[in-house]
Amino acid sequence: MYLIEQLVSRINSFLWDYTLLIFLCGTGLYFTIRLRFIQIREFKDSFKSTFGSVSLKGNAADEHGMSSFQSLATSIAAQVGTGNLAGAATALVSGGPGAIFWMWVSAFLGMSTIFAEATLAQKFKTYKDGQVIGGPAYYIQAAYKGALGKFLAGLFAVLIILALGIMGNMVQSNSISSAFSNSFPVNNKVVGVIVAIISGFIFLGGVKRIASFTEKIVPIMAISYLLGAIILILLNITKVPHAFYMIFVSAFNPEAIIGGSLGIGIQQAMRFGIARGLFSNEAGMGSTPHAHAIAKVDHPCEQGVVAMMGVFFTFIVLTLTALVILTSGILENQVYNLESPSLISESLKGIGLAQSAFQMKFGHVGVIFIALCLLFFAFSTIIAWYFFGEQNIKYLFGQKAAKVYALVVVVFIFIGSTLKVDLVWSLADCFNGLMVIPNLLGILALSPLVSSLVKDYKRFKKEKKNKAN
Repeated sequence: MYLIEQLVSRINSFLWDYTLLIFLCGTGLYFTIRLRFIQIREFKDSFKSTFGSVSLKGNAADEHGMSSFQSLATSIAAQVGTGNLAGAATALVSGGPGAIFWMWVSAFLGMSTIFAEATLAQKFKTYKDGQVIGGPAYYIQAAYKGALGKFLAGLFAVLIILALGIMGNMVQSNSISSAFSNSFPVNNKVVGVIVAIISGFIFLGGVKRIASFTEKIVPIMAISYLLGAIILILLNITKVPHAFYMIFVSAFNPEAIIGGSLGIGIQQAMRFGIARGLFSNEAGMGSTPHAHAIAKVDHPCEQGVVAMMGVFFTFIVLTLTALVILTSGILENQVYNLESPSLISESLKGIGLAQSAFQMKFGHVGVIFIALCLLFFAFSTIIAWYFFGEQNIKYLFGQKAAKVYALVVVVFIFIGSTLKVDLVWSLADCFNGLMVIPNLLGILALSPLVSSLVKDYKRFKKEKKNKAN
């Protein structure tokens, strides 16, 4: 077991320390330039499509798909998970306040990447066994013809099933059971059984039940957390200017804010900020295109435009989480004044830091609030990640295998709630990193097509506007 842990740790270091950061940021920068800053040019339409013209009741969906909003809600269910709370906290501890600036950079670049992913997912979606299906496996196979295309697509499908559908969901169920056992007198196994049963009920209801769940739960969980964070920030409003000062100065000169005792320099600020940002918004990872593929839209780029709002929303959540922590003063008082990183308390790493910030103002109510937020975030992520895995099960084995896969995931959800999952989380990180590679190779190979579709979208919008007049 020790040898496996060491091997996985080395692979993760190779992937996430530099290799994937350069690959993901480079891809985002490439699409930003090639598509002429589409995240800025189309931001108004993205906002309008998400909160204006898109049906919240799903009547824009066809018999076997989702409405555009339901697809976005399913994507956000995956993007806005426990990683958004733990991600911002980890970045602040390991990379200093400046890491938040680099998280913003990764979100900006990620918006162009996810536009390309969602647009291609729409372009290459298909019908199989009476169901609308799509995702990276389909556009990867189209990008590389013959045996290479099938190999890369199959590799991606296997990796995402393992990374998200199995191991990722074990970690999410463990987050729920841990949060509740720490906040309420309840046994982990009881929580695991409840989560597994409810998950199975939603899984077996198919795409319609999944869409119905995410379109209802995502707005509730988002608004609840945002309101809680905003209230806490308003209570510390006088400290907000200093928080932004820390972010911008520390982005380029961390030592000026936190000194050099923790060994945090600009390299660490960039590394942890970009890594946590990319891992949280999932742009380039190939996960969210599965939801965007089955949306009912009139042009592939329409869903690409909507998809960008998912990354923007994670940017908002990460920023508010960072401000909650920075304005609480907990970092300056209990972390940045330490002489060594080894002295940082385990309770002030990851999600514990956000919990401590809420607890400082709201006491035990703050702890319960974060526990409930974790429940919503983690459970919605379970549903979304199951769906992403299911799409790839259908790609590999067809519709009949979906129910078997659902039962397997339910079992692992229960197992995850009762075990320590450090190795499982590391394996999920590893497979997540590996699945990025065929996905980015696919969208880069198809970048001329994306550019062509954007030009056609401009014509489409003009014709649509003329018809409306």
